[in-house]
Amino acid sequence: MKLYILNGPNLNMLGVREPEHYGNTTYQSLIEMIEAHARQRGIEVVCRQSNHEGALVDWIQEAYFEGADGIVINPGAYTHTSIALLDAVKSTKLPTVEVHISKVEEREAFRQISYIRAACVKTITGHGTAGYLEAIDFLISRKEASACR
Repeated sequence: MKLYILNGPNLNMLGVREPEHYGNTTYQSLIEMIEAHARQRGIEVVCRQSNHEGALVDWIQEAYFEGADGIVINPGAYTHTSIALLDAVKSTKLPTVEVHISKVEEREAFRQISYIRAACVKTITGHGTAGYLEAIDFLISRKEASACR
């Protein structure tokens, strides 16, 4: 099984940016945690981060063309603005889980809008960086369940 783990703008600033919302874990520590979890679960992960919307669209399409089984995405601020990310996920039909480290539903009004959510099979918010591991486990379980049918 192969999953793409995609992170949008400012996620590279984890540990520095607003620790009251995002905690003290650095981006590098997050990636190490994800990769260790993937090894333990026996799956492959491709981890990427960009501050540029087009790069995220390219990687969503790459996931499709490279035969990925799913995507875990934290679109960052693009959650609330990007129809392009929504369209990219919809076009690939890959099971996608939207993840947010903070509890976005308890934050500013503009953060209540998620364009990408309409194309996602699950959303995880407010579980800190552990939300990424929950998303990975969800996609593994979903694939295992479909294999049993």
